[in-house]
Amino acid sequence: MDPKEELVEHLPAMRAFAISLTRNTAAADDLVQDAVVKAWSNFDKFQPGTNLRAWLFTILRNTFYSHYRKRRREVEDPDGTMAGRLSEKPAHDGRLAMTDFKEAFAKLNDEQREVLILVGAEGFSYEDAAQMCGCAVGTIKSRTNRARKRLAELMHLDDDEELQLTDAATLAVTQGQPAA
Repeated sequence: MDPKEELVEHLPAMRAFAISLTRNTAAADDLVQDAVVKAWSNFDKFQPGTNLRAWLFTILRNTFYSHYRKRRREVEDPDGTMAGRLSEKPAHDGRLAMTDFKEAFAKLNDEQREVLILVGAEGFSYEDAAQMCGCAVGTIKSRTNRARKRLAELMHLDDDEELQLTDAATLAVTQGQPAA
């Protein structure tokens, strides 16, 4: 008989063995499924004429202990306290959701968006931006200042409120610091 066809005959015994190991029927069913997947993908390593049942039970047992070792290294954290201490600040704006920033930025007029992109996000000097826009340097400085103030208003930020930004481009646009 083909070992792949014979595998089905061993499923009830594998499930009973898995239940004795896990003491949980749902976990046992998962364990049997994992073992069958491993066995099926490694049938080329099975030597015909040897004991298929012993081979399957060995895979099942090894899978159980692999899961067991993995679970031992994991920390149970049902309330998220441990995960909260391990979290990392995101690479985008920590104070505002990026969608809120995009919505506020879209409400600026064309000239304000243009200068914030050129001077803030792209890092061009006021002189370079003035040359690109065909206007005086003072005009660019004035537009940039008004645009930053308007953006802060739209984002409901107070003058003394410190932004906790991690996104260099957003920081450059809102506070006039060079983009990285």
